Amino acid sequence: MNMTVLRGSALLVLVASAAVGQELDAAAAGRFAELALACLHREYPNKIAHVLTSDQDVKPPRELTPVFFGCFDWHSAVHGHWLLVRLARQFPKAPFAAQAREALAVSFTPERVAAEVRYLEGEGRTTFERPYGLAWLLQLAAELKEWDDPQARRWGVTLEPLERLAARRLKEWLPKLSHPVRTGEHEQTAFALGLVADWARTAGDAEMFALVEARTAAYYDRDRNCPLAFEPSGQDFLSPCLAEADLVRRFVPPSRYAVWLSLFLPQLPLDGSADWLRPAVVTDRSDGKLVHLDGLNLSRAWMLEGIASGLPAGDPRLGSLLAAAKAHREAGLAAVTNQSYEGGHWLGSFATYLVTGRGLGGAARPR
Repeated sequence: MNMTVLRGSALLVLVASAAVGQELDAAAAGRFAELALACLHREYPNKIAHVLTSDQDVKPPRELTPVFFGCFDWHSAVHGHWLLVRLARQFPKAPFAAQAREALAVSFTPERVAAEVRYLEGEGRTTFERPYGLAWLLQLAAELKEWDDPQARRWGVTLEPLERLAARRLKEWLPKLSHPVRTGEHEQTAFALGLVADWARTAGDAEMFALVEARTAAYYDRDRNCPLAFEPSGQDFLSPCLAEADLVRRFVPPSRYAVWLSLFLPQLPLDGSADWLRPAVVTDRSDGKLVHLDGLNLSRAWMLEGIASGLPAGDPRLGSLLAAAKAHREAGLAAVTNQSYEGGHWLGSFATYLVTGRGLGGAARPR
């Protein structure tokens, strides 16, 4: 795949960014921040993805992974930290910003990060949180790099050993991954690669960017007729079809992307309607797997906006893409509450990624 210095239609990026920007003010950001603050250092309940090699590995989460031990599981703790960094950066004078800084300062210490590195380097942990959690860790590092703030810069330096380890793990894995993982849950390749590509651009890691670009081409360039009608599976929080399309638009110019998308999703309507892709309905938000569908609505919204941002201005599919994005955004955001910890410990991160337009924008090759 060829690169383009400027991604997609600048007009579309502005339209999509304006649409999501209307959803977020300091009060709404505060509600999302409260969800992360409530779980960041809450150790239990906890789901550990943990390989035991001896009795010495039987320890509480706060000792195993002392930075990311809250929010029920490791990856949710990672993107819970990202949420607070993202919102404190965007709303530095909001009432929640000081609390966010205090919580982040507790987590981001050299001693705690060193313990995280030791854990990830332990025997039997080569596949730990790969790719989803590692990709979110890089996204957290990217957010810190982009924040022009002395404290954030110190936190970024503190996190660097773990950042380097996550990047190395992915660089070692991707050349060996012969086929993409097309699930709608954590193992999915497409969404993770988008996070990693965006980090590589910010970090100036040309090697990683080129690797992700090459693997994206190998995995997806020849894909045709994605079976969107088969989605969602009952526990999806990511769309396999939309995530792939949202990834590919990062690496090809709008004219070529428009052609690829016609082959990949030929069923996209031209009439500006939204009902071609209806938001998923959750039947029980106290069920930790069924509530994944609330996250699917949020991720579909940002992926649809991302796809739209990659198309040329005037493309006849734009109206339907953005109409469906709006419907999913409204359904997803309505579900982001503290009524159930099964959703409350992670949906705020997805909502923040959506309403701040984190995945939109340029994808220039790192210099």
